[in-house]
This record gives sequence, C-alpha cells and structure tokens, in this order.
Amino acid sequence: MENTLIIATRNPGKTKEFKKLFADFGYEIKDLSDYPELPEIEETGSTFEENARLKAEQIAELTGQVVIGDDSGLCVDVLGGLPGIWSHRFSAPDPTDEKNIAKLLHELAPTAITPERRSAHFHTTLVAARPNHDSLVVEADWNGYIALAPKGGNGFGYDPVFMVDAFRTAAELSEKEKNQLSHRGQALRKLMQELPEWLEK
Repeated sequence: MENTLIIATRNPGKTKEFKKLFADFGYEIKDLSDYPELPEIEETGSTFEENARLKAEQIAELTGQVVIGDDSGLCVDVLGGLPGIWSHRFSAPDPTDEKNIAKLLHELAPTAITPERRSAHFHTTLVAARPNHDSLVVEADWNGYIALAPKGGNGFGYDPVFMVDAFRTAAELSEKEKNQLSHRGQALRKLMQELPEWLEK
C-alpha cells in the first residue's frame, strides 16, 4: 500500500484526471468509491483549504493512509468570486453540470456585450494528510473568462464555458493539454515537488 494514494472524492471526472496526472509518478490512485464503507464528509468549511482539509484529514484518520483532499471551484470576478466553494452545488438542491452552467450563464447574461467583465479563474487547493502529521497544502489558479455558450465535449464541470484563450474552452482541449495548463495540473506538480520530503518526515 506504500505507493497508494487515496483521493478524497467520489467524482469520476476528478478521479480520472488525478490518475492521469499521477501516472508519471508511480502511485496507484484509489478514490472513495473503492471504500464504500466510509462516510460522506460534509464540506462545512468557508474556504477551499478548509474543505480540502476536512476531506483529507478525516479520511486519513479513518483509513490510516495518505489521502489527498482536493477542493476546487470556478471564481467569477463580476459575481464577487461566486460560485467559488459552492461550484459543485451552485444549482442546488439537485445540481448537475448542465444546471450549474445554465445558472452561471443566466447570472452573467447582463455582461454578454462586455466580455472583459466575464473574467474568471479556476482554483484548486490540494491537501495531503496522514495520521499524526501536519498536512501539506498547495494551491494553484487557472485564469480565463466565461463563454457565451458551452462548447466542447471533453472535461467535466464548467469546462465547456471556461475560455482558456480567444478560441477554445477547457472542454475543447485534449486531455494532455488540459493537464498541462489546468489549476489541478499546476497544483499537482507543486504537490509532487514537496510530497517525497513530506512522506519522509
């Protein structure tokens, strides 16, 4: 189990990205779907770091293993940083990616003729936790702006409306391109610079 890391998520899209990102580092990746007996961890924090810590540290205590907690979200400037930590639940009570995107585009409808006001960034905080140790925290951002309509069939979440340049959304990038550019890819590379030393402590 030494080279196994648990990702504290049941989101298959997120797990798929982590498996690809970790492939070069020699770690086997599992997620919470591999541990159906584990409880749901309530994301009661008020920041990305608090939520990532809650997930990583509680699952690490329950399993005795190294756990990576990830809390990520889309922050839109004109909306004061929303949906932010509520990105996944933006269209609650029964959120889906499609409903979240529809709500976001509705909220931004008044800015349709002023694309410069549709600036946004994806944010990721990663927390690595294990029992009886201080956790390791890294963060990264990916800047862009919100499209007028969804485009592209790759990725998940808000990728179809997140413009990464003048022509393409995140959902139009190849897997390799997205992993190179994305907030999660950047954060993971930071994590892997620090993880080996942290594991030795």
